[in-house]
Amino acid sequence: MYHQYFGLTEAPFSIAVNPRYLFMSPRHRDALAHLLYGVGAGGGFILLTGEVGTGKTTINRCLLEQLPDDTDIAIILNPALNAMELLATVCDELGITYDSEKHTLKTLTDSLHRYLLENHKRGRKTVLLIDEAQHLDFDVLEQIRLLTNLETNSEKLLQIILIGQPELAQMLRRPELRQLNQRITARYNLEPLSLEETGAYIRHRLQVAGMNPGQEVFPVAVIRGIHRYTRGIPRLINVLCDRMMLGAYGRNMGRADMSMLRTAAIEVMGEESDGSRDESSRFWPLAAVAGLLVALAAGWWWQNRQLPPAAVQQDTAATGTVAPVDTVVSNPAPVDSVPAQPAAAAQPVVVPAASETVTPEAPAPGWLLAPEEAWLQLWSLYSPAPLPATPCAGQVQDGLACVEGSAQTWDELSALDRPLLLDMITPERFAAGSVFLGSNGRSAWFAASGGVVEVQLSELGPAWTGRYRLLWHPPTGFIRPLGIGDNSPAVAEVAMLFAQLDGQQQPLAGTRFTPGLETRVRLFQRKYALEDDGVVGMQTLLKLNEALGIDPTAAAARDLLARQSGDMVNR
Repeated sequence: MYHQYFGLTEAPFSIAVNPRYLFMSPRHRDALAHLLYGVGAGGGFILLTGEVGTGKTTINRCLLEQLPDDTDIAIILNPALNAMELLATVCDELGITYDSEKHTLKTLTDSLHRYLLENHKRGRKTVLLIDEAQHLDFDVLEQIRLLTNLETNSEKLLQIILIGQPELAQMLRRPELRQLNQRITARYNLEPLSLEETGAYIRHRLQVAGMNPGQEVFPVAVIRGIHRYTRGIPRLINVLCDRMMLGAYGRNMGRADMSMLRTAAIEVMGEESDGSRDESSRFWPLAAVAGLLVALAAGWWWQNRQLPPAAVQQDTAATGTVAPVDTVVSNPAPVDSVPAQPAAAAQPVVVPAASETVTPEAPAPGWLLAPEEAWLQLWSLYSPAPLPATPCAGQVQDGLACVEGSAQTWDELSALDRPLLLDMITPERFAAGSVFLGSNGRSAWFAASGGVVEVQLSELGPAWTGRYRLLWHPPTGFIRPLGIGDNSPAVAEVAMLFAQLDGQQQPLAGTRFTPGLETRVRLFQRKYALEDDGVVGMQTLLKLNEALGIDPTAAAARDLLARQSGDMVNR
């Protein structure tokens, strides 16, 4: 459904365990290392706990893939068994024969013991893995502990891995289970993802599903909200992101916003979600104090404000007098430059009639444009086609793709070396846009209605939100990075672009990405200080388009606008 709308090959946030989407955070790697260490140590218990959805099953899969070939494993996925049923299931998993009609705990234990001894003689290890172990009864746990008594003079014959929710660790701390708890040789509690890991996890899944690395569906503020609602639990992140992408698709939008996050959280976790409730209960005193300060400030302003003309008229009509003020000027100068007038020199205000003009507000600077006008300025630098209704909808339109990003410094914008649309906010807190055309020390060039203007960065800083958008011409059919072995029309177009760059008539590849094309890509990447991995991603293509003149640089864009307006721009 929505994955095609976003240019993906499949839905990225399925809750099914798919090895292709494996994301190993530092804490997941630590958990896996503890399990592998415990297995290697031989004998005893290994304990892995973690909240629901934190990735314990993912760790299990990784462990099974990394166990040595000389290991036999029995996996118990349904621990709601009594002691005899558990032993019978272990024997079934290991292929141990027993009398299914007349078995007892003793006969099952004897059969298992014989199998373990024979396995040990063959130089093989045996591992028992029990998932959802928090559901085990006390007598079953005691029977499991007795299995570790099966040993030789040098080592235990059975390694047991218990995996469960945090209450499993609490249960094992009970006095009657202290013998089992003392036999745990490795234990690890898998914590949820941090805020940074949550963002990396979301980007990882999107890129595996085929999303361009430069495309952003979940802005930074939305990711913070996702982490707050989900507390960093991967399964909840998957469900919430899946619902948000479906919402963006339904609204024909290219990225999610906070309203979609709130709606998805209500649908997925209910209106009184833990994240929102915890945050509100934690910060409501601060909000109350802030509200009180705002109210006090508003009251002070109300008492000290200068009455507008309409208020003066009302005052005159009510009292028959004219309200005095200290001074009257037709075009007010800055406050610091108006000389103070003594009270005796106060003159009456002449109230203008309704038809007379009141002094207008200061006009917005020429570089601060309405969002639609800013988009039109940027689009016209790339294409003569009309501006689409939604130019950044996450799909190629008229051969142009839109990339949304964020930056913290002007240096990051200058490094892109291309015209950018910056998300701005007016002093009145209305949305606006500005077309950035490169920087010059502590100033920058911007597109304006009359051409190009140079503005001090100190003047720009308070208005810029940190968000930007850029346009570029991707190769036809380009939906994800291209590398050795890929076969698509996009590969043929990339090879043709490099042939044009080198002045060669014969490209290095057809539709299949060849080693020769990979070598050429690496040389190009080294020349422009890109990561020389031989993979053609968006950064490589942006630089290739720039080298071929397909996309304008910041300098070329401001020269074009300057020529169109007749202005001279110093570069």
